Amino acid sequence: MKKILLILALVAGTTLSTLAQKTSGKFSIGLEAGKITGDFSKFVDFAFGASLKYNHPIADKMLFTVSGGYTYLPYNNDFKTATLGFGVASSGEGFVPLKAGIKYFFNSIVYGEGQLGAAISTNSGGGTAFAYAPGIGVEFGSGADLGIRYEGWSKGSTTISQIALRIAYSF
Repeated sequence: MKKILLILALVAGTTLSTLAQKTSGKFSIGLEAGKITGDFSKFVDFAFGASLKYNHPIADKMLFTVSGGYTYLPYNNDFKTATLGFGVASSGEGFVPLKAGIKYFFNSIVYGEGQLGAAISTNSGGGTAFAYAPGIGVEFGSGADLGIRYEGWSKGSTTISQIALRIAYSF
């Protein structure tokens, strides 16, 4: 996983430094909420967090994206009650997703996006998972950005997945 992160960082750094002289990109800051799907939904119902994203033009209608943020998954009451008997007193788990990808505009406001990266657990011993996130969205001229995506974090035989909504402001 460390090799994947190093490769992503090198590719992102090289791409951004190469393209920095052509045109300028835009940042966006957003709030996120998601409904957990799959097997992990037995323990967590929803996720929420915040993110910072940078979009850099690389071709007509195409942007290179880099994003980072924080996502919190609060355990549901049944799981909290069951784990208290084992000495676990955590109310949830936090992750720092770091992703890079491509955003393509189908017209002046509607886009499709795909990102790959890593989701780093903030819990002790939680480790790092491979992250992937395809999605679609609408970017309005006022700077508002509304996107929906499927996001999965895979580590070994475990995958945490969600359908997530991002409401952001671009500047």
